[in-house]
Amino acid sequence: MARRRRRPRLPEEPVVATIESLSHEGRGIARLEGKTVFVDNALPGETVRLRYRSVGKRFDAGIAEEVLENPSPMRVAPACAFYGLCGGCSLQHMAPDAQIRFKQQTLAESFEHIGKVTPQEWLEPLTGPVWGYRQKARLGVRNVPKKGRVLVGFREKFSQYLADMRSCEVLDPRVGHRLEALSDLIGSLEAASRIAQIEVAIGDEQAALVFRNLDPLGEADTAKLAAFGEQTGFQIWLQPGGPDTARPLRGDWPPLEYALPDFDVRLRFLPTDFTQVNSAINRRMVRQALDLLAPAAGERILELFCGLGNFSLPLARSGAEVTAVEGEAGLVQRARDNAASNALDNVEFHVANLMEPDPDAPWLRGRHYDKILFDPPRSGAVEILPFVANIGAKRIVYVSCNPATLARDAGILVHEHGYTLEKAGVMDMFPHTAHVESIALFMRDA
Repeated sequence: MARRRRRPRLPEEPVVATIESLSHEGRGIARLEGKTVFVDNALPGETVRLRYRSVGKRFDAGIAEEVLENPSPMRVAPACAFYGLCGGCSLQHMAPDAQIRFKQQTLAESFEHIGKVTPQEWLEPLTGPVWGYRQKARLGVRNVPKKGRVLVGFREKFSQYLADMRSCEVLDPRVGHRLEALSDLIGSLEAASRIAQIEVAIGDEQAALVFRNLDPLGEADTAKLAAFGEQTGFQIWLQPGGPDTARPLRGDWPPLEYALPDFDVRLRFLPTDFTQVNSAINRRMVRQALDLLAPAAGERILELFCGLGNFSLPLARSGAEVTAVEGEAGLVQRARDNAASNALDNVEFHVANLMEPDPDAPWLRGRHYDKILFDPPRSGAVEILPFVANIGAKRIVYVSCNPATLARDAGILVHEHGYTLEKAGVMDMFPHTAHVESIALFMRDA
């Protein structure tokens, strides 16, 4: 019988280490006894006292409890009282301008090491508000009798448990400064242990909270939620099952929507729809994407992973003939509705699984497009790239939420399909996190 290998023992006492660099997740990198240790709350050049959090075969992880020597000039005091406990943010100890430089470096290193490419020109980073910016979030909810309260917020760092937090500085203040009120509200319900999460969705004027109720709510609980909505101005929705089951408590609320003023466009959405979390950066991102793509009247433009029309409608406003494709049928229907409400009839929408492209799809077979824009999920767009390359478009704009898959796809476009990576840059969609949103322009001669 094979002997079971013992897990490495977690050192109980803190140790001293010097931080050499930062990982792409924003953790300090130290080397102790020839082994890599990833250290939260640590910056390059600092000598810190760290406590181990996990020990593995290839690397260990810990958290810096104190800076002993050479505090980094990038270091600032975190603005949130729950930073370090809550796992929602990882870079509040780093100044915002240093965060941007770190994200640019992450993108550059991804291009170099993964895609073996370098942009001919770096774009200026897009930045915006660094506090109270988050308008889309999913908050965990758990009734914890031992604490005598309902916890509402994000998970703890290094844990699956919810953090005991009373506020959040990156959430829109209408929600971030009401976590205790939400805790008290849910704690007052008969179904306090049957509310699993709250989805936050905020438009330009309206804000919605979607309560995931595992059981049907009684009249008294429903009345308390409705009263909270009246007092705070939130639309209150219940979601007893999947996203399609979400319904508002009232039928006379105006729809959630946001504007893209540069293009005279307004987009309506459901609170369970995917939308960008940071409206200020989203407006700048759409403007930059269209500036890079340079759509013109009469051109044929293909947009992939179009969602509910965030780029599609501005593209159509340019006068180009736009074909937009998305995998989720509900988002496509909202995109069509948005096109109609904005009086845009030069955009057509299709539902298609872009992870398993169909060469005979009506939007693809025999079609020529002058330019292409796509905004894929974190997994990237590798499955669709051969089809994109065969279309013959001279200009591609790629919006990405993952520098590793952007770099991989950039390498394919450049080394296999003859494109040049002309420009690239980062957009600070998620300040105080290691999340890197980026954009790239690819060009190919006819």
